[in-house]
Amino acid sequence: MTTKAFPIFCLCIFLSLVALPLHSYANGSKPNAEKPSPFEFIKHLEGCHKGENVKGLQQLKAYLEKFGYLNYNNQSRNQSHVSDDDFDDLLEAAIKTYQLNYHLKPTGTLDAKTASQMMKPRCGVADIINGTNQMRGGNKRPDHAHDALHTVSHFTFFRNSPKWPSFQLTYAFLPGTESTNPNAISAVTRAFDKWASQTPFTFSRSQDLQSANLKIRFQRGNHGDGDPFDGPGGTLAHAFRPTIGWFHYDVDERWTVGRVPGAIDLETVALHEIGHLLGLGHSSIPQALMYPEINPGTTKGLHGDDIQGIKVLYNIA
Repeated sequence: MTTKAFPIFCLCIFLSLVALPLHSYANGSKPNAEKPSPFEFIKHLEGCHKGENVKGLQQLKAYLEKFGYLNYNNQSRNQSHVSDDDFDDLLEAAIKTYQLNYHLKPTGTLDAKTASQMMKPRCGVADIINGTNQMRGGNKRPDHAHDALHTVSHFTFFRNSPKWPSFQLTYAFLPGTESTNPNAISAVTRAFDKWASQTPFTFSRSQDLQSANLKIRFQRGNHGDGDPFDGPGGTLAHAFRPTIGWFHYDVDERWTVGRVPGAIDLETVALHEIGHLLGLGHSSIPQALMYPEINPGTTKGLHGDDIQGIKVLYNIA
């Protein structure tokens, strides 16, 4: 799973995406190992603080804008700073918010711990969407039956708590997915089965991509949904809230099954993105599946916070 992550798409864009052919990715699951992470630039900015002008800060602003922390468009007096390398008040405030979300000391300075956190591979879905902080419970619905739960849980929902009208959903893969990554279909199927085992949802695979509720594909770069991928080591995947139903992997990542050093587990990412498809936002609990970041060489399963989030969203006893 940027502030552009969930636009309202016109019918023509939808139809064109459904009809997109699978590109020929001869080495799609084996990206160039020499290519640096798109987040590598952050390391060179470590130690920056308000009042400085440092080459590359514009990239940091773009990073924070992508994940919802920074929006110069709503600050007319500061719009001139959107493309410069000035460490201004808005950048400091954005870093403080990021630090709070990731349980770091809110200094507003790009200290070593903050830089290290920002450089980790992560879901492409923004942490703050349309001003709602997805990681700090900004959109939990009041529900007296779950008041006690809300005091200890960190699951979140998308704005207005969108959800599916039925517990019976179909999913389909873009034709050619198996040749792009032979492990993907079985990994995603296992992820759907694990969500089904903990919720009332049932997921049935369909061969008709256009009519399926949930559409899974591997893409690279700018692939037409307003949220381009950035190559290996950056944003791993993203998914769209109900009832859009799109789930995209970045084909350029080093995908694997299980714990392989330097590689990303297909099933763990699928479990996370399915959470978005069902209506969950990001959680601030590092152990939760819906935490935005995943380290290479690790796997995760469903956490109590993730399951409780779905139960609250869908009023499941």
